[in-house]
Amino acid sequence: MSWINVGAIEDIPLRGARKIKTALGCVAIFRTGEQEIFAASDLCPHKGGPLSEGIIHDQSVTCPLHNWVFDLNTGQAQGEDGSISTFPVEIRDGRIWLDSAELTKRSAA
Repeated sequence: MSWINVGAIEDIPLRGARKIKTALGCVAIFRTGEQEIFAASDLCPHKGGPLSEGIIHDQSVTCPLHNWVFDLNTGQAQGEDGSISTFPVEIRDGRIWLDSAELTKRSAA
């Protein structure tokens, strides 16, 4: 794995998100708990809604455009036929690390 430092965990509010730009598209970094982070494609496959602007609850995000709910563990839409890409992410010493090798294996957006 090839990890890149994408920022401090304190930079993302609890139940908030930040968008980072990559060569393959935007990735959303979601903070669902004090020390719980997820990374996924920022675009909803339904209508292209920005998931980083969605509502974060439990370990899910709801698209701000049409209320599709995605499990941040698997990327699967709940009750819908669709999914988003998810990416390995870790917290080390208060910093968020994203596996950049995974970004080259599939399209992020």
